[in-house]
This record gives sequence, structure tokens and C-alpha cells, in this order.
Amino acid sequence: MTASIVADNITFCYGDLTAVDHVSFEVAQGEVLGFLGPNGAGKTTTVKVLTGQLRPKEGSARVLGYDMVKEPKKAAARIGVCFEEKNLYPRMTARGNLEFFAKLFDVDIDAEELLAKVDLSGKGEERVENYSKGMKQRLMIARSILNEPDVLFLDEPTDGLDPVSSDNIRKVILQEQKRGASVLLTTHDMLEADKLSDRVAFMNEGKIVALDTPENLKLKYGKRSVKVRPKGKAEGEEVEIPLDDPQTPEKIRNILREGDFDTIHTSEATLEEIFIKLTGRRL
Repeated sequence: MTASIVADNITFCYGDLTAVDHVSFEVAQGEVLGFLGPNGAGKTTTVKVLTGQLRPKEGSARVLGYDMVKEPKKAAARIGVCFEEKNLYPRMTARGNLEFFAKLFDVDIDAEELLAKVDLSGKGEERVENYSKGMKQRLMIARSILNEPDVLFLDEPTDGLDPVSSDNIRKVILQEQKRGASVLLTTHDMLEADKLSDRVAFMNEGKIVALDTPENLKLKYGKRSVKVRPKGKAEGEEVEIPLDDPQTPEKIRNILREGDFDTIHTSEATLEEIFIKLTGRRL
């Protein structure tokens, strides 16, 4: 499958601080890659290199085949970007912002349809300066997809949103993927990454420490078990039985035969637990 994004050994420094340290990865056409890590891990700097906003000290970044140091303008019309920093025009209306950026891309848009996609129906004539943080974030998402991009860079896209709005944005991301867009998603929300990503990259202190599908990471680094809560015990007082123990099948048969339990379910490691195991850091 053709790679829409190719990062080859990219390195970027802020003075003496190496923010991105020889990072390499690819994102295939139509793939969602979740870039996970705590604040300061280098996620946003990596995206800025990939979108041509920062020039790498070493290595190269290519998007849709274009070198983002030499040919960033050729890629610009075919990508969408949503950063944590809200670079909207506050004195313009939401509709005005979308129509202005549509002119820059030389595309025709249905502003109301875009606003509805991000749960801003009926808010198009309000000035952006009167929007809440969450509303501005949703407008940024709408702006990032107005040119139907082939590649979408989303930096913490659900930051500051309520659960319903977050779920709507995740649906938009999956719709864009279904349309054929490649998506690079940076987040420190492991549950979000697990729901959306075909693969995830763990980033810590400027380096990628693991890159694979969520399922493969859980199988490789996690612990599979069956949790049983005996009758009369409170939640959290489960007995944990490792699935990889050769005696587990017999133990489970005995439990089922006796029926002396309230709940029984399988359990697997979360991406956050695996991240902590690999880096020693919490998100």
C-alpha cells in the first residue's frame, strides 16, 4: 500500500534540547496512526516538521510524495491540519472563517453542512470570539476537512470537548478515513487512540519506543487474565487468573461448575499500562 506520510530519521532541536530524535515511520493511504505520548514528548514538533512548518536538523519528511522542506506548497492544497493552538479569526463569524479558508483552497463548500458535522448547527453567524474553547476546537476540525484532504494532521482533536462532542469528532475522523484520507492523530488519550487507530506509536523524550497495532502491543507487552468476583465480595475484590497459566482451564471449569461467583470476565492490558511499562511514565 502506498505511503502518504514518510518520516525518515527526522531530528529537530530547540537550542540544546532535542525535541525529535531520529524518528522514522510511515502512514499508509487510508490509515489512522495514533501518535501517543505525554506533553513534551515531541508529538506536536513532529507534526510541524511533517507539515513544513519546521525544518528538520537531520532526516527528511515527505507527504504525498513531496519533500516538505523543498516542496511544502505542492502538498498544502491536499492536506488538512488542526493544531491545539486556535489560529482562527476571532472577529469573523464561524461561517466567515470557513468561507475565507475555502477561498484560499479555491474550493466550494457548504458551510452549514460542515458546521453540522461538528455539532455547530445554528452557530454559524456567531463571532468566533464569543465561542467557548470546545466550540473553537470543533470549528478547527471543520476547517481542517473543508478541502477534502488526502492527509489529515490532527493534534489533540478532542481536547477540551465534552463526551458527546468528542464522540462526534471521532465519527468525523472515521468518515474521513472511509473517504480514503490518511490520518496522523496525536493524543495523550489512550482510549481514543485505541478506538480510532489502525496502529499506534508510543513517543517519549523525542523517540518512538514502540509502533504496532493496539492488539499486537497488548499481546506482546500485556497480561491476559480472567477476573472472577466471588459472591458477596465488593467490586475490585476480584480473583485474577492468568490466561497463560496451564492450570487455568481446570480452574475456570471448577469455578463454572460450582457457580459461586457474581461476575466473570476476561481482562487485557490497556495501552496506558503498556506505555507505563515501556517508558516508566504516565500520560
